[in-house]
Amino acid sequence: MELEINQASIPYDYDTKEYPVEVIVQKYKKDQLFVPHYQRNFVWKKKQQAKFIESVFLGVPIMPFLVSISGEEAELEIIDGSQRIRTLVQYCSDELKLNGLEKLKSLNGTKFSDLSTSRQNKFMLRDFRFHVVTEKATADVRADIFKRINTSSNKLTDSETRKGAYQGQFYNFIIECSNNELFQELCPMSESKKDRGEYEELVLRFFAFSEGYLKFKHDVAPFLDEYVKRCQKSFDREAMLSKFTSMCNFVETHFAPQFFARKPNDSVTPRVRFEAISVGVYLALKENPDVQPRSMDWLDSVEFKKETTSDASNNPGRLKSRIEFVRDCLLGVQQDLTYDHN
Repeated sequence: MELEINQASIPYDYDTKEYPVEVIVQKYKKDQLFVPHYQRNFVWKKKQQAKFIESVFLGVPIMPFLVSISGEEAELEIIDGSQRIRTLVQYCSDELKLNGLEKLKSLNGTKFSDLSTSRQNKFMLRDFRFHVVTEKATADVRADIFKRINTSSNKLTDSETRKGAYQGQFYNFIIECSNNELFQELCPMSESKKDRGEYEELVLRFFAFSEGYLKFKHDVAPFLDEYVKRCQKSFDREAMLSKFTSMCNFVETHFAPQFFARKPNDSVTPRVRFEAISVGVYLALKENPDVQPRSMDWLDSVEFKKETTSDASNNPGRLKSRIEFVRDCLLGVQQDLTYDHN
C-alpha cells in the first residue's frame, strides 16, 4: 500500500508560490498564464464578478489557484481558478464596473480607474497563493487533476468536465462537429447552454447512442465517458464525419421548419427529441441510404409526443422505443397513430 501511494503520487508534486495581482495580470496578458482550450468559457455573471472583487478588497481568504508548468517556455496553465483570474484581469483593465455590492456600497458604479492611486496600488499588491504543479505532470496528469477537482463539486456540467478530462484528437473532433454551422442552425439553443457545452453533449450523444443504444443501461454520463475512452484509442474520423453530415443534411431536408426543436422559432433543443430524431435518422439511412419518407405527419402524432417527453428519459426501454419509432416512421413501417386536433 505504501509503495503504491508513493509511486502514484509523484506526478502530483507541486510548489506553493505567492503572486500579487499586478504580476497575475501581467502574466495573463503576456500569455505566460493562460486558460487551456478544454476549460469552460467565461460564465460568471457581472454580479459574481463584483462579489469576488469586493471579497478581494475586504481581505476575505481566497482559495488558492491551481496551475501547472506547461510548454517549452514554462508557461502556467490554469487548472482551477480561471473565472477568478479573468475577473481580476478585466477589473484591472477597466473592463468591469462594480454593481450590487452590499458591504462596499460606495464602490457601486465604479471601475478600477475611479480608485485613488493609493487604493489602486494596494489592490495590485494583494497576494494570491498559487499551487504550481511541476513539470512532472503530463497532459494526462493535468487532465486527471482537472477532473478530480471538478467532479467533487457542482461547478461544471458533465460536458465541461468531460472536455477537460478527456483531451485528445477524438474530443477535438467532437468539438469540431459541435461548431458545424448547419448543426447549430438545426439545434436552437440559448447562449448560456452554448457556453456550458450543450452542443458537444448533443454531438456525443448522437455518436454514442447511434453505435450502442441497445447497450445503454441507465446513467448517461458514465455511458458517454466510457464511449469517449474507447474512441480515444481509435476512431474512424472520416466515417464518423460522413455519418454526422448525412444525418444533418437529412434533417435539414425533411424536418423543416422546426428541425430538432418542438416548434419553429423555439430557442431550445430537448435532448430526448434530439436523440430520437438524430439516431432514428441514422438508423433509417443505414438501412436504406436513399430513404424518402412518404409523410412527416407522424411528428404531430400523440405517440411521438409521448415518446419524446422527458419522463424516464434515461430509461433504456424508453430510449430504444423513441429511437426506433423515428426509424420505423421514416422507413414507412406501419404505425397505428392518433392525432390530437384540439
